[in-house]
Amino acid sequence: MKSPYTFKHIPPTNISGELQGAIFLYHGLGSNEEDLLQLVEEFKGQCHIFSLRGPITHAPGFAFYTFEEEGKPTREVFDKVITFSQSFILEAIEEFNIDINKIFLVGFNQGAAVVETLTLTLGNLITATVALSGYLPEFVMNEYKKAPVDRTKIFISHGEYDYDFPIQWGEASKNYFEELEVQVTFKTYPDGHGVTPENLKDMVAFIAENLVDKVN
Repeated sequence: MKSPYTFKHIPPTNISGELQGAIFLYHGLGSNEEDLLQLVEEFKGQCHIFSLRGPITHAPGFAFYTFEEEGKPTREVFDKVITFSQSFILEAIEEFNIDINKIFLVGFNQGAAVVETLTLTLGNLITATVALSGYLPEFVMNEYKKAPVDRTKIFISHGEYDYDFPIQWGEASKNYFEELEVQVTFKTYPDGHGVTPENLKDMVAFIAENLVDKVN
């Protein structure tokens, strides 16, 4: 891989020769590439898993972008991260011979903002996206060039008592994707800024359902 990203790759255990899908993970602010692996434990061995580390140091871990204030990424930095992320996914598909009908994105916090944006820029290349406690930056909604998204799906979840990223941000993302006719699953939970066991169960079911759909 020529990408500047530091990442962890867990390959599938199926060596039958059939093409395998992939899940790309994007962590939250101050975390690292180990953080979200626990969320996709059930899918280890079934597909490629790529967990990316944010390129910016932010104690105690890393970040994918800098920001002026919460919800307002530094445009220049965010644009570069999206460009690098698109290149990473496309390069991984080619280098690891990944099934392009089974491409999944999962992000939390900053990572959710990144995967929601990638869903728009990569469009129908993405089978399904999971955005946990995230949002779409205003400049992405208003200024980014979007690819066709009529065949992709997105699962958006948010805590009802999230004081880091208010639930209204999740609702705005839901409404925006619905206007574009993306198939949206929107769930809220009596929680703050995190992932409850019920949230995790719903997320896993969403990915599994779409993996099965694509296999059949």
